[in-house]
Amino acid sequence: MKLNRMSAALGALTLALAVGACGSKDDDAASSGSGSKSFAAGSTMEKLNKAQSIKVGTKFDQPGFGQKGLSGKPEGFDVEVAKLIVKELGIPEDKIQYVETPSKIREDAIVNGQADMVVATYTINDKRKERVAFAGPYYEAGQNIMVKKDDTSITGPDSFKDGTKKVCSVTGSTPAEEIKKHVKDVATQVVLFDTYDKCRDALKGGQVNAVTTDNVILLGYISKDQDSFKLAGDNFTKEPYGIGVKKDDTAFRNFINDVLEKSYQDGSWKKAWDDTAGKFGAQLGNAPTVNRY
Repeated sequence: MKLNRMSAALGALTLALAVGACGSKDDDAASSGSGSKSFAAGSTMEKLNKAQSIKVGTKFDQPGFGQKGLSGKPEGFDVEVAKLIVKELGIPEDKIQYVETPSKIREDAIVNGQADMVVATYTINDKRKERVAFAGPYYEAGQNIMVKKDDTSITGPDSFKDGTKKVCSVTGSTPAEEIKKHVKDVATQVVLFDTYDKCRDALKGGQVNAVTTDNVILLGYISKDQDSFKLAGDNFTKEPYGIGVKKDDTAFRNFINDVLEKSYQDGSWKKAWDDTAGKFGAQLGNAPTVNRY
C-alpha cells in the first residue's frame, strides 16, 4: 500500500515537471516573438527579428488604406499588408511603430532610416527607384477625380484644359505630377497640400473644384460622405503600389516579395482587402505579379 502511494506521488511529480517544462518553452517563444524564425546573418530580417520591433511608414489620412482609427493607430489595407510581412519576420503586431509618411517624405523616411519599410499607397516609378527600391506591386490603382455631388461640369482630366477650374492634390505624389499635364495653367489651377484631408476640406469649402488622386483613396472619402462627393469619369492612369525599402537591400526586397506571393496563395491578401478598402466598392482584381528586378 505504501509502495503504491509512493509510485503515485512520483508519477504526479514527473507529470508536473513535464508540463512545467513544456510551458516554459511556450512562454519563451511567446515572449521573444521569434518562434522558429531563422534569417541570414547580418540581413535586415535578422536584425529586425532580434530587435523584436519594426518601424512601418504609412499614411494616416487615407480611408481604407491608412487612416488613424479610434485606437489611435492607422487602419486599412496598407496596414494589413504590412502586418502580413511583420508576422513572417516573427515580430508581434504590438511591436510595430507606425511612422506617418506623407507623399513628399516617403523616400526621405527610407533613406534616413526613419522607417524600415514604407507601405503607403506608394506608386512604383523610375524616378523613385533612383533613391529607394520596391517590393511588389501588391495592388494596382488608377488615378481619378472627385468633385461635389452636384457638379456636372467636370467629367475627366480634360475638363481642366479651359483654365477656369482648380484641382487639388498632394505635394510629392504621382497624381499631382500627372494632373499638371491636363491643365492650362499649373500655377493658378493646381493646388497642393501635404495631406488629402486638406484637399477634401478645400473641395467641400469651395476653394477648389476637384481633388485628384487614386480611385481607391477617393472612394474611401466618398464612402464617408456620399451626399457631398462623387467620382467624375473613369480612371486615367495605372498606379502599381509597392513597398519601399532601402535601395540596395535586395535580400529584404526578395523576402517581402516572397511574403506577398504567399499571401496571394493562402488568401490572407484577399482577406486584408475585404476587411478594409474592399468595403468601399473598389475591385481588388487578380493578384499582381511581383517585379523581381
